[in-house]
Amino acid sequence: MNAIVPHWTAIGLLSDIPVKGSRCIKLGSTTIGIFRTAEDEVYALEDKCPHKNGPLSQGIVHDNCVTCPLHNWVISLQSGQAQGADEGSVRTYRVRIVEEEVQIDIGSAE
Repeated sequence: MNAIVPHWTAIGLLSDIPVKGSRCIKLGSTTIGIFRTAEDEVYALEDKCPHKNGPLSQGIVHDNCVTCPLHNWVISLQSGQAQGADEGSVRTYRVRIVEEEVQIDIGSAE
């Protein structure tokens, strides 16, 4: 059985991400949205809505969700799952904060 080894990559400081907002990073051809809640929790999701590939990073962050700016789909920042009657999910990445540095585990795509 092969264990997945974390590959933590520093992506900036917590202060680089606006409260109730996001910023993006590129990982190869994938864009990852890094989201910060009002409670300073940080989440990382692939930056494309499961509905029509809308840019989630341009959506509204509320509670532990983001609302896609194209068609108002609500996506859980914790699980990447569409909420309510909508179905679908986006890839999530583990995030940690070491002192003020935000790191994502690029080996942990779920």
